[in-house]
Amino acid sequence: MNKKRPVNLDLRTIKQPLPAITSILHRATGVVLFFGAIFMMYALSLSLESQAGFNEAAEMLQESFLAKLIAWGLVSALLYHFFAGIKHLVMDMGHCEEIESGRMAAKVTLIIAGVSILLAGVWVW
Repeated sequence: MNKKRPVNLDLRTIKQPLPAITSILHRATGVVLFFGAIFMMYALSLSLESQAGFNEAAEMLQESFLAKLIAWGLVSALLYHFFAGIKHLVMDMGHCEEIESGRMAAKVTLIIAGVSILLAGVWVW
């Protein structure tokens, strides 16, 4: 084994290609959705508890800035995860696996997800 090879363990100095960034974001949004389900399950259980609980959950999601921010964050994570998942399924079928087509698919994924996230922001706020 060659002991003179360079070793760079500082991840902040490594420039990742765009398809790698979209893949990492896909995994990160999956984690966000997993932990965000806790908030959503709380809101669901509160709303199913009684009519007063439903009114409280509805009021919380309509008037609380933090609740709206969490809801928009979860919807944004869901939208990005959905579109990136479609990109991964297309790649699993053997399309967009080359460098240039992979970059183009990553750009399209980011653009479509960004537009849908902005539209979701208009809907939530």
